[in-house]
Amino acid sequence: MDLPSLRDAAIEIAKTGGDHTLKYFKKELEVVNKADDSPVTIADRETEQLMRSEILKRFPEHGIIGEEFGITNEESTIQWVLDPIDGTKSFIHGVPFYTTLIGVLVDNEPVIGVINCPALEELCAATVGFGATLNGEPCKMKGTESLEESTVLVTEINRFNRMGMQVQFQELLDKTKIHRTWGDAYGHMMVATGRAEIMIDPILSIWDAAALLPIMKEAGGIFSDFDGNETIHTGNGFSTNKHLYPLVTNIFEGQNP
Repeated sequence: MDLPSLRDAAIEIAKTGGDHTLKYFKKELEVVNKADDSPVTIADRETEQLMRSEILKRFPEHGIIGEEFGITNEESTIQWVLDPIDGTKSFIHGVPFYTTLIGVLVDNEPVIGVINCPALEELCAATVGFGATLNGEPCKMKGTESLEESTVLVTEINRFNRMGMQVQFQELLDKTKIHRTWGDAYGHMMVATGRAEIMIDPILSIWDAAALLPIMKEAGGIFSDFDGNETIHTGNGFSTNKHLYPLVTNIFEGQNP
């Protein structure tokens, strides 16, 4: 399998999807709340449909797992995992920190990841074994070794309350230098590109996480769940470098639902 060529296709399709979102960005939109109370707009749905069409045009035998339209070709060994707008709340409010995500799984293992932030013209991509890039140039994480010198990012603070992790989250805040809510996949991209040390999220779906593991690995770090497993399937996760990984795991280990 030619993974670099597959990555290049994923980058092109993520750009196509991201460009489509810009047609609706900072425009008045109807917002509908889904069953899990998360918001969705016509921009989410049209963008995923466009990305699905582009994938199936090029790779009709591949499978697709999308946030808005479910699973196609479920039995395929190659699955494209799509989140057309990760950070819909940011998107709705005209905040440019939303992203378009693509992860590619081979035999259920993530091997390619793309995080496209179209409003900021930043795109981070990686293929396992071939490195990570930001806008085509190699990128890597900071080598910070202590929590006391680290910036920690989160999406929404109340997620830790909802998951019963208030004590652990407060310990992380107390031990780190500063925290900010540059969240969703953009926060993970900040870590991969050396602009923050830790991005942590107690609630993640597969379409949130699939792009992250290859990018963090190839940027010199780790994406894992709260028990230290490098997986996208347990519903939570954090990105950081190899020095800080055991320190964060020690705080949150045992908190998987």
